[in-house]
Amino acid sequence: MTDALHRLGAALAAAREALPLVRIGGPIQEVTASAARVAGVAPFMTLGDRMGFVGGGREQIGEVVRVDAAGVTVKPFDSRIEAGIGTRAYRLGDPTLRPDPSWKGRVIDALGRPIDGLGALVPGQRAVPLDAAPPAAMERARVTKPLRTGVRALDLFTPLCLGQRIGIFAGSGVGKSTLLAMLAAATGFDSVVVALVGERGREVREFLEGAMAPNLARAVVVVSTGDESPMMRRQAPKMAMAIAESFRDAGESVLLIVDSVTRYAHAARDVALAAGEPAVARGYPPSVFSDLPRLLERAGPGLDGTGTGPHGGGTITGVFSVLVDGDDHNDPVADSIRGTLDGHVVLDRAIAEQGRYPAVHLLGSISRLATEVWTPEQRELVRRLKAMMARFEETRDLRLMGGYRAGEDAELDQAILLVPRIYEALRQEPGMAASRDAFLELAQSLRT
Repeated sequence: MTDALHRLGAALAAAREALPLVRIGGPIQEVTASAARVAGVAPFMTLGDRMGFVGGGREQIGEVVRVDAAGVTVKPFDSRIEAGIGTRAYRLGDPTLRPDPSWKGRVIDALGRPIDGLGALVPGQRAVPLDAAPPAAMERARVTKPLRTGVRALDLFTPLCLGQRIGIFAGSGVGKSTLLAMLAAATGFDSVVVALVGERGREVREFLEGAMAPNLARAVVVVSTGDESPMMRRQAPKMAMAIAESFRDAGESVLLIVDSVTRYAHAARDVALAAGEPAVARGYPPSVFSDLPRLLERAGPGLDGTGTGPHGGGTITGVFSVLVDGDDHNDPVADSIRGTLDGHVVLDRAIAEQGRYPAVHLLGSISRLATEVWTPEQRELVRRLKAMMARFEETRDLRLMGGYRAGEDAELDQAILLVPRIYEALRQEPGMAASRDAFLELAQSLRT
């Protein structure tokens, strides 16, 4: 009975926020393929406000993306606008969310509506904004606690910490989603929040019922498929981040996976161009390069201490996949994200074509917090292993042409003997057991 009253009270509070006593509105004066112009409301609106109007016999919701003296430009969350000239559009309440621990195991869309057919979501007690500011830099806790992912290639060469933000840089079809699912199985997290942005509709159920199935009970999944509007694809990572922040503020250790940030940037580009921004770098407007760090900086540790207030208590370990267009790692979006995160893991198509999974380019990947994890002996060992692998790779063409004979270079002879065995020891398929001690397992493989 108490639980039912709590849910009823939370639902009434949410409805009261969504339905203000006074409605501000105006007529739609212009409709284009991607946006609508509403007159008479400019003095009362700011960027990011939401407006609702009736179109096609149902209510549609849009966001204000431009404000000028003549009116405001509203871009809908639906794929198209079904309202006509003269339709009244009204200002809605501020966009907020009420996450609850009972959401774990559920699948929702970018507006927080359930899409898994399991009934309505229970609203939580506290409303959280979708565009919250990150914790203050001087008040955040430091990132020092090691995290064991269970993926040998990462635990050896790019070790992570709780609260770290790492990027997975890969082209299409190189095993990015598979690696993300392996990371979702890592122990040490109280909850997992996944944002699938711009995914193919076919792949959503495959990911949830396949690779993600063992961990779905502790996960909240936000889905925005590629056929949905840019507004929905732009909203999905923000929705996932707000849910992760709510769990973090409750003192939980959260794993946040966003697949992919590149599609978020594409959606933000479409919205900015519709608002009239000029393109400055390969078609991207300037606001995209300010939106990216604003989103990524929200992940990470909370405030220093063990409180449970805003930003306090827990951590958000962020794993952000970056779809490298045409395998160009110098793409402006990829370069901006790389400079914001605490490290990057590069998946190489040539390694995947050799059948080595995960296809991690060990020499091109880096964790900026690795020194917090490695002991001095492990750091020296990894340095020597990387030097050996670099020597092996840079002489590959020479050896294939028969230009090298054994015994001429002792260090190269050692690399030729050991590096293929190291590569074989790092192979790890999704169905294989997670690594428990990557250094010990590598040593045992080399002794065999």
